[in-house]
Amino acid sequence: MNPEELEAAGWSPLGTRAFSAAIGQVWMRGEPGAREVCLPCGTAIANDHMGMVHGGALMTFADIALGVVTVDAIGGPWCSTAQLQYHFALGVKVGSLLLCSPELVRQTRRMVFTRGLFRVGEETVGSADAIYNVFEPKP
Repeated sequence: MNPEELEAAGWSPLGTRAFSAAIGQVWMRGEPGAREVCLPCGTAIANDHMGMVHGGALMTFADIALGVVTVDAIGGPWCSTAQLQYHFALGVKVGSLLLCSPELVRQTRRMVFTRGLFRVGEETVGSADAIYNVFEPKP
């Protein structure tokens, strides 16, 4: 899908910068507690020779997608990834639209536990679990 089609389907660009922006534009829709996050998988994140998305790009997207539900839960970007596990179930072809509906599993004062399934169309291509450390907001 191109940006115009994504916007017409209710997606908004997620503001990423620095390393997170290296995988391309990430999109989000929905309200806190019911978010969807997607990544149009272009050639810039492909393996050199296979026409498939690089595993590191999938893990970066997983960190961003699960981070969305964390930021929603704590009310701001005062967190860092403590642990991320991505389980590869199937390769993702370049040109695919990768989707995740991240879930909040548990929240404490200092940690947020999340998980998500990653799919292309109706097919699950991976799953991830992450733990985020929560910091006090800076004044």
